[in-house]
Amino acid sequence: MLRVTQTRQAFRLSFLAVLAGPILLCSTASAEDASNIDPGAYIAVTSDCVACHTAPGGKPFAGGLAMKTPLGTMYSTNITPSKIYGIGEYSEADFSRAVRKGIRKDGSNLYPAMPYTAYSYMTDQDIHDLYLYFMKSVQPVERAPPKTALPFPMNIRSSMMFWNILFRNNTTYQPDPSHSAEWNRGAYLAQGPAHCGTCHTPRGFLMQEEASKAFGGGSLGSWYAPNITSDKISGIGNWSQDEIKTYLKSGHIDGLAQAAGGMGEAVEHSFQHLTDADLNALATYLASTQPVRDPADGNLSRFALGRPVSSADRVRGDQPIRSEDNPDISGAELFMGNCASCHNYKAQGSRDGYYPSLWHNSVTGASNPDNLIATILFGVDRHVAGAQAFMPGFGGKKTDAVQLNDQEITKLTKYVFDTYGRPQVSVSPAQVATIRQGGPKSPLLVLSRIGIAGGTIIIALGCFWLLRTFRK
Repeated sequence: MLRVTQTRQAFRLSFLAVLAGPILLCSTASAEDASNIDPGAYIAVTSDCVACHTAPGGKPFAGGLAMKTPLGTMYSTNITPSKIYGIGEYSEADFSRAVRKGIRKDGSNLYPAMPYTAYSYMTDQDIHDLYLYFMKSVQPVERAPPKTALPFPMNIRSSMMFWNILFRNNTTYQPDPSHSAEWNRGAYLAQGPAHCGTCHTPRGFLMQEEASKAFGGGSLGSWYAPNITSDKISGIGNWSQDEIKTYLKSGHIDGLAQAAGGMGEAVEHSFQHLTDADLNALATYLASTQPVRDPADGNLSRFALGRPVSSADRVRGDQPIRSEDNPDISGAELFMGNCASCHNYKAQGSRDGYYPSLWHNSVTGASNPDNLIATILFGVDRHVAGAQAFMPGFGGKKTDAVQLNDQEITKLTKYVFDTYGRPQVSVSPAQVATIRQGGPKSPLLVLSRIGIAGGTIIIALGCFWLLRTFRK
C-alpha cells in the first residue's frame, strides 16, 4: 500500500525537511544519557505530553490538537507557562490536581481524554519535576487554542464529578513487593506516565476502563489499540522481551508489527527516547500481564496468518479478474495498482523490511478490520532515529494524491484480508465511512439526552400532580 515514486532514500532524507518543533523538543529531552537530562523533561517525554498538546505545525505544548472521540471533538489545551492562555498561574498544588485529579485551577473538570486516571499513579517527585520543567524550561506561547464544545449534555463539565467518584483512582502507584524492582518500574510506567491502558484497555458504557480486561485492546477513534496482554493468541505472549523492547524503540518488527496512528506517535515522541532500563522494565511488565483472549480470534494468532500469493496472477493469469469484463474494479486490481509497487505482487514486502510483508502481519491477521482500513485511508508517517517510515493515505485526507471511495477501500481491504490475512473478517462500506469520519460514536450521548428528557417529564408530571392535590 505504499504507492510512491520517490526512492526509499528520498523518504529518509525528507525527514530533515519536515522536522518540526515537537520532534526537536523530544530530541532535546531524549534519554541517551539520563544522568545529564532534566528529570522533568524526561517525565514529559515518558508521559507523551507533546503528542496531544501540540497541533500539527504548531508550537510545542501550545495545544489546539483536534481529537475525535466517541462523544465529539475535543481540543487539547495550552500547557505552556503563559499566564493568560496556559498554566503560568498554576501553583504546584494546582498543577498536581489538574494532572492527577482532572481538576483545573478554576475548579472546572477536565475530560478523561486527558489521561489523569493514569497520571494519578505518578509519584510526588515526578509531579514536582514535571511542574518545574513546564514552568522553567518550556517557552510560553501567548495564544489560545480552540475551545472544546461537546454537544449537550456532555458540555456540562460538572457532570464529571460523578464520573470521577465512580472511576478515578485516588492513590499513587504502590510497589508490589512480590515482584522485582524492574517489574515494578515497568508497572509504574505502563499504569502511570506512559498510560498504556488508556488506549489499550476497552471502555465500558460510561467510557470507563474495564479493569478486568486491562490491556485487552480498545477502540481509539479511527484506530484500534490491539491486545498487548500476555495471551499467546490474542496478545503478545509469543513475543520475546527483546522484541517488545525493539517494537517500543523503533515501532517495527519484521514479520510481526508496525506502529501507525496513535502508537506511531507514541513511539516517535516518547518510547524511542526512553532509557534502555525503562524499555526493559516495560517489556518485563507487559510480558507478565494477565492474559485476555478475544473469542473472535479462535486459536489463530494474528501474527501467523497468510502466505505469499501472486496478485499479478489474479489480474494477468489464465483466468484474470479484470474490470474490463466487469463494470466494477476488483480488489486484485486495486492491490496491483496501489500496493504492489512497494509491498510487491506477492505482498512479501521489501528485503530490508522497510516495506513490510502483508502476511504474518498483525494488521492483516487481526479479527478487527479497523487498523487495516485506517492504514489504507490515512497511511503511515513515523519518524524514528532520524529515519522516516512513510506510506501515503488513499483518501483519508483531501490532499492525498489517490482518492479511493468507501466502496473501493472496502474491496481492497477485503481482498487483503482474504488473500494475505484473516479471511473471516467482514468489511463494509459503512465501516469504512465510520473510520473515515473518526470512528464509532458512543450511544451514551443519545441515551443521556433521553434520560434527561425522561427525568424532566417525570418531574413535570410530579409537579402537576402536586399542584392538583393542593388545589383540592
